[in-house]
Amino acid sequence: MRLEEFARAVLAEDIGRGDLFERVGEHKKAAAKIVAKSDGVLAGVPYAQAIAKELGLTISWQKSDGEEFAPKELIAHVYGDSIALLQAERSLLNTILHASSIATKAREFVRLSEGKIKVLDTRKTRPLLRVFEKYAARVGGVINHRMGLDDCLMIKDTHLATIEDLHEFIKKSRANIPFTAKIEVECESFEAAKLAMEAGADIIMCDNMDVEAVKEVVALRDSEFTHVLLEASGNITPQTIKDYIDLGIDAISSGAIVHQAVWPDISMKIEI
Repeated sequence: MRLEEFARAVLAEDIGRGDLFERVGEHKKAAAKIVAKSDGVLAGVPYAQAIAKELGLTISWQKSDGEEFAPKELIAHVYGDSIALLQAERSLLNTILHASSIATKAREFVRLSEGKIKVLDTRKTRPLLRVFEKYAARVGGVINHRMGLDDCLMIKDTHLATIEDLHEFIKKSRANIPFTAKIEVECESFEAAKLAMEAGADIIMCDNMDVEAVKEVVALRDSEFTHVLLEASGNITPQTIKDYIDLGIDAISSGAIVHQAVWPDISMKIEI
């Protein structure tokens, strides 16, 4: 969804058939400040900017996407018509809060990875918000996993249940998917990972494997399939990530970056 479409949809959801306050409130020149009341990483600036533009408001940002904020720090000044400012308030805050929560969680994962492996997000995003949420994760420092079903052929356990011969399926896939598209296979055991590597997978996802099994997969890859990338996934949290960063895998992926992100505390105060 383009920024302008996002902004219009967000405002339409909140204003509905018309702001009742606008029927009686006076139009005045006004200003507001957006202030942090907790720690976090800012994200959502382009989206908030688009919302403000729709209502003729001007925002002077004191923080940029990716910058950290602390309690009482000023994030932005907003200027314009008082009615428009009030109409934009919740949409602006919700957008910044949601994006910043994901960026903050992403930054936590990246710091815990100590730069030893790549941290990836997943497709566990809210309907119609994938681009927005993956953008926020990227602001926090993680690398996006695939955006959808069209940029990587990922063969999950549910797909494998329908495939009789993985070797033949991957061979056929090479002739039918784009030259630049990779093939990733989700594996829950060393045996499954070995089969997938032999069948020609580009990426192996070690899904819910224990540390010892992942070590076996790494040893096989390093000795016989050095071109294959290894990703670990499944219940990887800030509490467990350290178990994986020294195993020799290339990346970890976690849906928690999005679905366990908690909104920081940010507020807007009107100044007439």
